[in-house]
Amino acid sequence: MSLEAFQKSEALSLGVELELQLVNTHDFDLAPYAEDMLRMMTKIPLPGAVVPEMTSSMIEISTGVCHSSAEVLGQLSQIRDALVKCADKLNIAVVGGGTHPFQQWHERRIYDKPRFRELSELYGYLSKQFTIFGQHVHVGCPDADTALLTLHRMSRYIPHFIALSASSPYVQGQDTAFDSARLNSVFAFPLSGRAPFALTWDEFTVFFNKMTHTGVVKSMKDFYWDIRPKPEFGTIEIRVFDTPLTVERASALAGFVQALAAWFMREQPFMPAEDDYLVYTYNRFQACRFGLDAVYVDPATGSHMPLREHILMTMRQIEGHAAMVGASSAIHLLRRSVEQADNDSRWLRERQGEERLLAEVIRQAAQRFRGEPAHAQRN
Repeated sequence: MSLEAFQKSEALSLGVELELQLVNTHDFDLAPYAEDMLRMMTKIPLPGAVVPEMTSSMIEISTGVCHSSAEVLGQLSQIRDALVKCADKLNIAVVGGGTHPFQQWHERRIYDKPRFRELSELYGYLSKQFTIFGQHVHVGCPDADTALLTLHRMSRYIPHFIALSASSPYVQGQDTAFDSARLNSVFAFPLSGRAPFALTWDEFTVFFNKMTHTGVVKSMKDFYWDIRPKPEFGTIEIRVFDTPLTVERASALAGFVQALAAWFMREQPFMPAEDDYLVYTYNRFQACRFGLDAVYVDPATGSHMPLREHILMTMRQIEGHAAMVGASSAIHLLRRSVEQADNDSRWLRERQGEERLLAEVIRQAAQRFRGEPAHAQRN
């Protein structure tokens, strides 16, 4: 198969996908209600789409093409409200977060769809362990070469994205000591990690053709890279975010991506280099393990600094571009979070510290997702 042409899209346009948890309201474990939810949601006119995911206790929502983080928030809120109403009728709840804190992977069912069955046959138990929940952000690029340059510039900020979105400290009832344990599951797949260092679409096409020639891949969907080009949309897709606990934070993260992309495209502040990737896996691990308390190694200078400081410095650098794309309030929300060393993993750990019961933490997270106070009483 040949690589499809890179479609034209509006520079800096946005699209967001969120993978969400479906839980019962008895013990707040995952519940296999995706099919029922999808059937009910098809009757409601909404922007974007609602589709199944790998296992039957997951659902994915996505926006249409948006132009600002405010528009992303508007669409996600509309879909969220419809989801919550449908879930209430089924006596289940919808929750954000990158992992379900105590679900057992072997109890999951693969959703009955040809691609998911095919992946299950190929990857075995890893498919059920892929009951993890991420946010993907697409940003529009005017042409294929700009997309690749933007992709490799963006790679320096992967730790920032991980720390700001981290919401997966618990796996199978245990505190993993990671802020984002979810990405450890992604790394188990053979075609995960970083994209190859190609700065032109011609170079990338050569790589793609070699890979398809080996028979290992058939399409771009087979790559589970942290950032990948999406030629059919004319975008790059950033895939390292844990699903946040609120649509407000999800929208703010999209605004941060948009402001960074605006800086890259308008100023071309640095030229990406293969050597950027010497510290890539280390920085990625630091952010997964320690979140906002991570150490960041600057790929250009080799200097070590607190990741929190580098995020705040970056936010100052892109302030003007954030204002131009309407992302100032998004940056403000995230900056406040960084200054308070506060991400969703910390919130989950604090709730567990108070409640000593992960089911109650999930109940409160479900209230938070629907936009109600976390300590609201159960209906």
